[in-house]
Amino acid sequence: MNRVTELLKIKYPIIQGGMIWASGWELASAVSNAGGLGIIGSGSMYPDVLKTHIEKCELATDMPFAVNLPMIYPDIEKHIDTIVKFGVQVVFTSAGNPKTYTKYLKERGITVVHVVSSLKFAKKAEEAGVDAVVVEGFEAGGHNGRDETTTMVLVPTVARELSIPVIAAGGIASGKGMLAAMALGAEGVQMGSRFVASTEASSHDLFKNEVVKAKEGDTQLTLKELTPVRLIKNEFFNKVEEAYEKCQSIDELKVLLGRGRAKKGMFEGDLIEGELEIGQVSSIIDDVKPVAEIIEEVVREYIEAKELILNSNSKFTF
Repeated sequence: MNRVTELLKIKYPIIQGGMIWASGWELASAVSNAGGLGIIGSGSMYPDVLKTHIEKCELATDMPFAVNLPMIYPDIEKHIDTIVKFGVQVVFTSAGNPKTYTKYLKERGITVVHVVSSLKFAKKAEEAGVDAVVVEGFEAGGHNGRDETTTMVLVPTVARELSIPVIAAGGIASGKGMLAAMALGAEGVQMGSRFVASTEASSHDLFKNEVVKAKEGDTQLTLKELTPVRLIKNEFFNKVEEAYEKCQSIDELKVLLGRGRAKKGMFEGDLIEGELEIGQVSSIIDDVKPVAEIIEEVVREYIEAKELILNSNSKFTF
């Protein structure tokens, strides 16, 4: 038991990333039922779709679950109304100023966690009154920070400056990774890529298989002029690289990106023209399996790795 498990009322300090096109009610409820905190990714949902996912998640689990709320979402106030109406206990906010809605949500008894990619924004989140922060290193998949600060640097930098709990994200898909994050000062971990490659994720099977196939160096952070995003290298990614080589403008990059690229790649399985958002840690993900098995494996490996270190002092004698 630590501050994260107490705050979120969960068994294990393992939080599922609220990834667009992957984090529906099936994934969120499975993670919550297995002892972690499941998150519905509302960024890819119309208001009526979010309502349906919350209703189904409430039927599928008696455990707490959360909604991820990107503050750049155009109908955010409708999402907030739905969250309040259905009594969602936890909200993870991202991609915006935490001052905008934190007070409103907390006044309604909702726990608020904000996702940041730097110490500067972590401090602003704490000042805004959030209950905890997720600090996400640039190894992470999907939309990312511009500074390219790694998780191993970012976690201890933020943890020593904040009084609220820190949750580590980016490059974590195993019990050993979880133990490393905790040693650096985190009190919990958020995993996205590992849960994309799960049976319950709503992402397309072709995309899941592409994640399993990915090797070291197969992803890259790009499109910083718009919103930084880490992608698997495919034909669409190559077109982006060609655009940079031709020094195309931001407007031209917007035209190339178009609309619906993420849905096309991750939800519809277009591995050629779609955005394939995933983290660097995909290189150590070897299979697609049920969420319960993933969490069991992560917890077991965490305990084994911790015991190995505690019982092998001679290895660390200098």
